[in-house]
Amino acid sequence: MNPRLAAARALAAVLSGKASLNSSLPAQLDKVDERDRGLTQDLAFGTARWQPRLDLLAAQLLQKPFKSADSDVQALLLVGLYQLFHTRIPAHAAIAETVGCADKLRKPWAKGLLNAVLRRAQREGETILAGLERDPVVRTAHPRWLQKALKASWPERWEAICAANNAHPPMILRVNRRHHARDAYLALLAEAGIEATPCRHSRDGIVLAQACDVRSLPGFAEGWISVQDEAAQLAADLLDLAPGQRVLDACCAPGGKTCHLLEAQPGLGAVLAIDLEAKRLARVRENLERLGLDAQLLACDARDTASWWDGQPFQRILLDAPCSATGVIRRHPDIKLTRQPDDIAALAALQGELLDALWPTLEVGGVLLYATCSSLPTENTEVIEAFLARTPGARELDLTTDAGLRQPHGRQLLAEEGGHDGFYYAKLIKIAAHAQRHSEGTSG
Repeated sequence: MNPRLAAARALAAVLSGKASLNSSLPAQLDKVDERDRGLTQDLAFGTARWQPRLDLLAAQLLQKPFKSADSDVQALLLVGLYQLFHTRIPAHAAIAETVGCADKLRKPWAKGLLNAVLRRAQREGETILAGLERDPVVRTAHPRWLQKALKASWPERWEAICAANNAHPPMILRVNRRHHARDAYLALLAEAGIEATPCRHSRDGIVLAQACDVRSLPGFAEGWISVQDEAAQLAADLLDLAPGQRVLDACCAPGGKTCHLLEAQPGLGAVLAIDLEAKRLARVRENLERLGLDAQLLACDARDTASWWDGQPFQRILLDAPCSATGVIRRHPDIKLTRQPDDIAALAALQGELLDALWPTLEVGGVLLYATCSSLPTENTEVIEAFLARTPGARELDLTTDAGLRQPHGRQLLAEEGGHDGFYYAKLIKIAAHAQRHSEGTSG
């Protein structure tokens, strides 16, 4: 299959609200030649990254918008525009190859439309875009609701956040302490001719100068390293792990933090890792097996503690709560297409329900670390503020890191070009057991 058609079909599923790129793209990659898979992935992710900008350009070039049944043609047009304005593919090749894909859509009218619109974009696109640059949606390539939310939350930083969201993310490794200290592994990389530097905030993190096939790195198959962003690596040390502790990792998939907990403290008494979907736990198991680690995995709704908790309290809980993922847009640019403004309040409500449900499973004196990969205070400091207000037995602890920005509650890491993703942490200690004032939402 032509990589442009494969990318467009994956994107069409996203545009029509049926899938994310993570779920729609793999099936399309299987249909293209192996040599074209990198191009297919770049076309899909790149088009999603710049879609808000490309969509407004397309609106200027089209006489009328596409019907909902023609999301495949719309996606193919966006893929064509992405090639013209954001790649080094020669314009004549980008247009000819993209227009040629229309035959496979069984929509004969699309061929002439795509040809006319892409050729006009080649002639007039730069001028049209220059006229649209005053619109922050065009300038930042973020949907209007998200651009406004970031501006309201971070008035002095929002444009830098958007720029970081649009940049290609660095490849960051986590060194497995059970095998090597970070400096020792850096030496191994140097011997292999691979340029890398230590992360600023994570004691186990390494940033590669150039992304590569992880399987080519020293000791990957043996479990010496994993791929994990620096911000996510902070969780293990922030939890203050100690031998014998019983630890809950809630909403654990794909398991990077689960594995890091076990690497950081081999003497843990037990680790229970739970996630809502059983199929997501398969990835967790794969990571554990490669690293030679073991944890109890359970598919369940974390809020429904009656269905999974055995009544034995945990000394540590990591709640990596479901969120908007607005801090990791550079890794998942289709978030710009799939997230809607109403999602944020709904996610904040879910995050509060998870905190309320899990708190009774924590022993007095135990610590809960709340984490999200969101850049929006509604899901972060405001969630913690509300939880503390309704939970007399909870107190906030200082975080032992200078990463990010201190918030009214917790610390917010914002995505940095060449550095870590956007992330949030808050650390809570249970000073007393009590019956919560509000029991709504503690099961589901």
